[in-house]
Amino acid sequence: MPENRYDMAPRPGQGHYVAAPEEVTVGVVDAVSTDEAPTSLWRDAWRDMSHRPMFWVSAVMIVLVVVVAVAPGLFTNMLPRVGCSLPDSLLPPSSEHFFGTDKNGCDIYTRTLYGARASVLVGLLTTVMVVLLGTVIGAVAGYYGGWLDTILSRLTDIFFAVPFVLAAIVILSIAPARDALTVAVVLAAFGWTTIARITRGAVLSVKNNEFVTAAKALGMSRAAILWRHVVPNSAAPIIVYSTVALGTFIVAEATLTFLGIGLDPSTVSWGGDLANGRASIRTNPEIMFYPAAALAFTVLGFIMLGDVVNDALDPKARKR
Repeated sequence: MPENRYDMAPRPGQGHYVAAPEEVTVGVVDAVSTDEAPTSLWRDAWRDMSHRPMFWVSAVMIVLVVVVAVAPGLFTNMLPRVGCSLPDSLLPPSSEHFFGTDKNGCDIYTRTLYGARASVLVGLLTTVMVVLLGTVIGAVAGYYGGWLDTILSRLTDIFFAVPFVLAAIVILSIAPARDALTVAVVLAAFGWTTIARITRGAVLSVKNNEFVTAAKALGMSRAAILWRHVVPNSAAPIIVYSTVALGTFIVAEATLTFLGIGLDPSTVSWGGDLANGRASIRTNPEIMFYPAAALAFTVLGFIMLGDVVNDALDPKARKR
């Protein structure tokens, strides 16, 4: 019996050849190029997004809205409250008033541009506070576990059970002032629960990985491991949710202001202009159309960006 299959005699009509070890260039097959930059999730995600037309379309939309919110004076030489004249009430679109005027004689085009500032500011402030609060609570609950996880999870469930808009209406109705910061704080106080759950789930899936075990072996504290290693590696779903949530909070502010509970009536915003045009919706629907279109344009940009970011950061989506 031959010791191995290579010592067996070939069958009739079959050739048998075994290459000498020096003729097999295994080293070339196993060689690793050291000239290429190491890949990462974020580099792969950027490469994927940069090749998607939807990413560039949404980016242009968002940049345009941000520029209008920061510097509306670049697009108009009028002010939203100055120049309003009752004799100019409900004028049709013209070279002087691109979108016409409202019932108070104010330029709709100018008010639409300046309304972006308050709405976008509330959305950004709310998103930042929601991400900070929800990430801290979810990360601590998911990483430490035990009784701390139980308490924080039940606290999240309690806030999650409270109707978001109803709670904001109740709190804002008794607020002494309703500026952008106040509205953002109220929205963030009841809007952090979803991101806390997302963060907790992401941390639970990461905290038992090999790099966490290696960090423990090096003597790092649990807090350092959490914030330097676990949270950064759990950031993908947080970023995806934050992108979409920003548009959601802009809509929430507009809804509350439309109901008369959000921003102060003296603040120029899309929700306020929608409320002002409600009485003329049958005869002059354009008063509501333009701020509503601006609101929809902004939210659509963030939703499109969120879809692209989600596909880029989701490994399963990249393989499809």
